[in-house]
Amino acid sequence: MAAVLCFGEALIDFLNTGSQAEGPLAIPEFRQFPGGAPANVAVAIAKLGGDARFAGQVGNDSFGQFLKNALDTYEVDTAHLMTHASAKTALAFVMLDETGERSFEFYRDKSADLLVTPQDIKDIWFRDANIFHFCSNTLTDENIAATTLFALERARKQGCLVSFDVNLRHNLWPNNVIDKERIRACFEHVDIVKVSKEELDFLEPEGEAAFVKTVIGLGAKVILLTDAGNPIKILAKGIYSEISPPDTEVKDTTAAGDAFTGGFLFALSEQSDIRKAIASQSTLEAMTVFASKCGAFTVARQGAFTALPTLDDLES
Repeated sequence: MAAVLCFGEALIDFLNTGSQAEGPLAIPEFRQFPGGAPANVAVAIAKLGGDARFAGQVGNDSFGQFLKNALDTYEVDTAHLMTHASAKTALAFVMLDETGERSFEFYRDKSADLLVTPQDIKDIWFRDANIFHFCSNTLTDENIAATTLFALERARKQGCLVSFDVNLRHNLWPNNVIDKERIRACFEHVDIVKVSKEELDFLEPEGEAAFVKTVIGLGAKVILLTDAGNPIKILAKGIYSEISPPDTEVKDTTAAGDAFTGGFLFALSEQSDIRKAIASQSTLEAMTVFASKCGAFTVARQGAFTALPTLDDLES
């Protein structure tokens, strides 16, 4: 089994679960969940029985300890999880509409996850990891973007296959303005790109064909294009497939994409040759079907870590 190293933010998701009447006011109620996209992916892999590691940084506070304990509980290897002496753990408040769709308010100014430096990236991270996974939330300011690119270079140098979930959150970027060039700069360092239809349209106004030509031209081997409940597209040189996700009742989409990505990377980690696997249309299709089941299971439940499936959940 291949080992998967997930790099980036672990943060607290305060999920809006309703409101309580207090006199004339409706007071919102929130529950504290562990979260953060790459942390979710690591837990998704671990809950399925995979070898998942997490590298990042939390604050020396109760939230940071809660996140470490949660990762440890789900048997994610936290040997490379750092604790910053003074910076705080990032927080996200997640509001849900009547369809389960999310809106976010982030408290992430100079938080611990953003203060990882290139000096913190150690060769030991990659020595026995086969797959390196990250997302765009570690590109949102100049310093953490430089650290991320440094980590990508180290991962490639050590022979890791690299997975990139675009996962755009506009309000994490200064003045809600995403630096598209930072996103594009990553494509030449990655093998797998997971992107939603909405993200693709934002990054490439000329559409899907132009995006695929650019990303594959820069060196990516496969693109997984999701579109809510519509068919998932698998796009690569000489490969085009569409996979219909299972029908499900949507309660909370908080970790839907992370469940999909984690399921795909777990299925990939089970392959005897991970590079051959991402060049095989039939194998890509099977892994995507499995990943779509993970996503469908997760959206029917609230939270992130707690909503992710085990193999037994999927079988039942």
